[in-house]
Amino acid sequence: MKTGLRAPPLAKAASLDDVSPMAKNSDNPADPFKKALIEATKVLADDADLTISFSVDPPGQTADSIRLPQVSRRMTRDEVLLARGVADSSALRHRYHDAATHNRYLPQGQMARDLYEAMETARVEALGAERMPGTAGNIDARIGTEARRKGYEQIREASDAPLAVAAGYLFRHLATGREMPEGARNVMELWRGFIEEQTGDRLDDLAGRLDDQGAFAKFARDVIRDLGYGDQLGDDPDLSDDEDEASDETAEEEEQESEGQDESDGDEAEAAPEQSQDEQQDESQAQVSMDETADSEEAEEQELPDGEAPMEPPPPAPASEADPDYKVYLTEHDEEMGAEDLAEPAELERLRAYLDQQLEPLKGAVGRLANKLQRRLQAQQNRSWEFDLEEGILDAGRLARVVANPTTPLSFKVEKDTEFRDTVVTLLLDNSGSMRGRPISIAAICADVLARTLERCDVKVEILGFTTRAWKGGQAREAWLADGRPASPGRLNDLRHIIYKRADAPWRRVRDNLGLMMKEGLLKENIDGEALEWAHRRMTARPEARKILMVISDGAPVDDSTLSVNAANYLEKHLRDVIAMVEKRKAVELIAIGIGHDVTRYYDRAVTITDVEQLAGAMTEQLASLFDSDPRARARFRGMRRVA
Repeated sequence: MKTGLRAPPLAKAASLDDVSPMAKNSDNPADPFKKALIEATKVLADDADLTISFSVDPPGQTADSIRLPQVSRRMTRDEVLLARGVADSSALRHRYHDAATHNRYLPQGQMARDLYEAMETARVEALGAERMPGTAGNIDARIGTEARRKGYEQIREASDAPLAVAAGYLFRHLATGREMPEGARNVMELWRGFIEEQTGDRLDDLAGRLDDQGAFAKFARDVIRDLGYGDQLGDDPDLSDDEDEASDETAEEEEQESEGQDESDGDEAEAAPEQSQDEQQDESQAQVSMDETADSEEAEEQELPDGEAPMEPPPPAPASEADPDYKVYLTEHDEEMGAEDLAEPAELERLRAYLDQQLEPLKGAVGRLANKLQRRLQAQQNRSWEFDLEEGILDAGRLARVVANPTTPLSFKVEKDTEFRDTVVTLLLDNSGSMRGRPISIAAICADVLARTLERCDVKVEILGFTTRAWKGGQAREAWLADGRPASPGRLNDLRHIIYKRADAPWRRVRDNLGLMMKEGLLKENIDGEALEWAHRRMTARPEARKILMVISDGAPVDDSTLSVNAANYLEKHLRDVIAMVEKRKAVELIAIGIGHDVTRYYDRAVTITDVEQLAGAMTEQLASLFDSDPRARARFRGMRRVA
């Protein structure tokens, strides 16, 4: 276990005066800060060979690398504090955490595992705060940012707050004596009474248990047992070692006895040679008989005609059309449900009323955009007629000429074909936990307005959402653990695909369904590739001539349970493969809007917005551009090159 006690010279390592001339001369003003942060993180981790990178993907770390959140050119205060907090937390874990010890005492059940992981994180961060006090404030800022992003300050019931997260916050608070940020404190206090009541005085000397990871792991298992999850701990590794030693001794004794028995058998064989020869003859005859049976069965199989040969079962269908190598460990717990099946009608009505309150301040701006979109769509749908024809629909406007002069022939008219094809639009909304708060409210409001606008223009709309049933794995992960944790299991969570509005359903009957997005506990993790493939399959089965799929997301696919046991880019690669398949087949027109994250690296037709308030404008402009008859206008709105 890494237990270095020497405090590193942080001030010197983090000084911006010590960066290289290349960093100073860089065009990006954030580069000197990144350089200083990398050097400080290596010193904190006590590992000069550690690889540190910045990425828009979620932060993470392996045995020899750390991935930090991206810092933009603007270097906002929140970006800087988050990057420093993640860097300090990751460095402390690299320095004070031993993976072998951790895995030795790791529980089997999901809730017990989450509690164990949260307590270990609290241990290394509290140890760092004790020995290097400068890290405490940075980690507080990181915790506060994550709590705000997940909406922890809005939770009012303990049942809506994750117990493992609350336990981790409480352990860090008791070990360091520091007050937690607002959202984290709210979650901690919701569960604090229960945790302290169940554990009794076990937490009294928490600060004195931080140095020894092995002893702390045993202590964490005792706490998990106190909290009622002892059945998820699995076998006690210390008892297993004692049993292994005892079994080794027993095996040695049995081996000695068997050797003595072999010698005795040899003596008996010499004493009764006739009996031994008879037994050997019987065994030889039995073996010949078995060989003859096997040969006859093989001959019968060879004599079977081709048409009667045994049929081999067909291979199972791949989990993904886009990538045959993409694996899903278990699908039987995945859900595809209507929003009305996830909440009672009364609750949906209440949540819809809350959404309407959020819509009130935006009614003017969103309404203007909706009217603009409607005018552009209806301009494509204006009727035009050809008159004075010999057949068609009788032109009543010209009957007066026939009355005045009966010899005048009747006049007919025919409606001209328009270029506006029968169309269906699907909105696929990211329902992950990172969308909690303002982003999901704006997304729901925009879906509401867009559905009503398109319905008035006779364009059918389908609204879908995607998330998972559980945080950090569900019953699929439990099955994987029970099966002995086979390597490379593939996706390890249970999907939840939600249908808010079917394309053929009238808006007035399903308007309350969008309120479900406001429900606490609904938004969890996101597996974008499978959701996109699901939406694409639904669209290709539709009869409309034109199909448009709009994806609204705030980042890369993230599922901790899957990424912890597969390649770090496992879900991202699958998303890219699905997008390539959809764009290659061209049966569906695919566009995407990224909220706060650049999705243009995934989708050919995409825009990125930095403020959720821009979402309504981006959605209407993107859709309007698809219906624009001018190819130059379409190219301009899509961000494509101009058409010559």
